[in-house]
Amino acid sequence: MKKYIFTLFIATLVSIQGYSQNADDALRYSQLFTGGTARYMAMGGAFGALGGDFTVLSTNPGGLGIYKSSEFTFTPSVHVGSSNSIYNGYAGSDSRTNFAVANAGYVYTKRLSSRSNQPGFRHFQFAMGINRLNDFNRRTIMAGDNTENSLLDTYVQYADGIYYKDIENNRGGLYGFDLYPAWWTYLLDADTSASTYFSPIPNGGIQQRKILEQWGSMNEWSFGFGTNYQDILYLGMSLNIPWIRYFERSTYNEADIADTIYDFNSFNIYDRLETRGTGFNMKFGFILRPADFIRIGGAVHTPSWYNMRDYWDRYMESYFDNGDYYSQASPYGSYRYKLTTPLRLQGSLAFIIGKHGLISGEYEYVDYSNAKFRSYDYGYFNENNDISTSYVKGHNYKLGTEWRSGAFSFRAGYAYQNSPYSSGINDGALTAYSGGIGYKEKFYYIDFAYVFTRKVEDYYFYGTENINVNPAENELTDHRFMITFGTRF
Repeated sequence: MKKYIFTLFIATLVSIQGYSQNADDALRYSQLFTGGTARYMAMGGAFGALGGDFTVLSTNPGGLGIYKSSEFTFTPSVHVGSSNSIYNGYAGSDSRTNFAVANAGYVYTKRLSSRSNQPGFRHFQFAMGINRLNDFNRRTIMAGDNTENSLLDTYVQYADGIYYKDIENNRGGLYGFDLYPAWWTYLLDADTSASTYFSPIPNGGIQQRKILEQWGSMNEWSFGFGTNYQDILYLGMSLNIPWIRYFERSTYNEADIADTIYDFNSFNIYDRLETRGTGFNMKFGFILRPADFIRIGGAVHTPSWYNMRDYWDRYMESYFDNGDYYSQASPYGSYRYKLTTPLRLQGSLAFIIGKHGLISGEYEYVDYSNAKFRSYDYGYFNENNDISTSYVKGHNYKLGTEWRSGAFSFRAGYAYQNSPYSSGINDGALTAYSGGIGYKEKFYYIDFAYVFTRKVEDYYFYGTENINVNPAENELTDHRFMITFGTRF
């Protein structure tokens, strides 16, 4: 019963009540896998105590103070999101590839002191540009046989007790995204005298399949300010405008492939969801260099405050053995709301080994249970309660190293994010391995990085307190390739 639940509950919301904001959405936009320059990514993102890289505007802006010259950087990338699924013993796999800009930025540096031994602030930096915070690109196929129940059983349970005319004439109302299209495609029938319902699939025995395609990203416009006090203390802050573009298309199918169910052949449900949001946050950070060989960093990120809007719709169609075909579309849904994602705290430590190399580590704390939905006409009491009870504190670790040989640098990194779910609801822990190489001359540099990430999560097609379905066990992997072109002047 420990997996009943949160993911089960989410699947039910999507299947039964049309699209609405839920705990899964809050987590999607609270978990970050920041993508910036190739050097940053190759070292696992462990840059909080190092600085001197444009990506620090989205992590520790105190690292801006390290700059002693101006810079322009640009990072194109390729992301491949792959999935391997097992559902009731059946395997499925697929992937989706996209091209993107992981980073583009400009840093202006002004020298404040004419003598290096003069006390006081020595440099001032101003930076602006974009960093990618997350990728949502993936295509997942989940398919297998189910001999116990059907998605339509959840419709029957939901409909029982509702007067059939309230469903039949309800396209623009409460049932417009679920019971109404099911009724008009003859996937839901009733004993009208008792307001009890039944479906054409009485006892399971069907093949179920879902194709889930997701794409989009989270990015952040950043405007940062930094300074350097006597090459000992480096300070910085950034004002950030993150934005979200998330798109989801899914096809759910149930079919009587063995032809054992009288008169029923198959049905399809096509769902579409689009989410757009723009927000604001601030980040503050520092790097302390008590000795040449050590650097200590810290940063705090305020919550991100988003204005969001969702758009969604559903289309259902059914096929019967006698040749009958029915279809019905839902109305087009749209809703505005607000989302606040959690505060983040970071601490970091780096050891500089002369001119030969460095080792750097970073820790990040974030409490996913603190995310909140708000709206002017809806309280979100149940949804926010689900967030607070279903998620735990996040402890994210990063480790990176770099070694130099002449104009070349060789890099490697590791990152780990613990499972965000409470009480063993799901797995969801993320592990990342990275590596790369760089070439640097006086006025320009080129860096290349590869990052592999992996996590395992269960996905439930549907479910209620009385109707349980086995999860699809999904292994989700990402392959990121990026190259950074940079010039200093």
